[in-house]
Amino acid sequence: MAKTSSVEKNNKKQKLILKYQEKRAALRAIIRDPNVGVEEKFKAQIEMQKLPRGSNACQHRNRCFLTGRPRGVYRRFGLGRNKLREFVMSGLVPGIKKASW
Repeated sequence: MAKTSSVEKNNKKQKLILKYQEKRAALRAIIRDPNVGVEEKFKAQIEMQKLPRGSNACQHRNRCFLTGRPRGVYRRFGLGRNKLREFVMSGLVPGIKKASW
């Protein structure tokens, strides 16, 4: 089980990401647009820098939904490798079976 503080910090970052997602996307579109002037791009970059650092999507850490484990997490299931293995072995995940050849 991961530390509760780490999990809560990650949840807080996720809320920040969702809060500033639209504003960040609009500023990014202005910066990448080739038809926009240099001054407007510069203003958009300054506005982007004023946003909280935690609102950037790369600040979010994928964690296991059940245990909060930060490493070995499968995106498709949202579970860590340990819990995924437990669920697959007990037959709770349909369509997946242990490989053998």
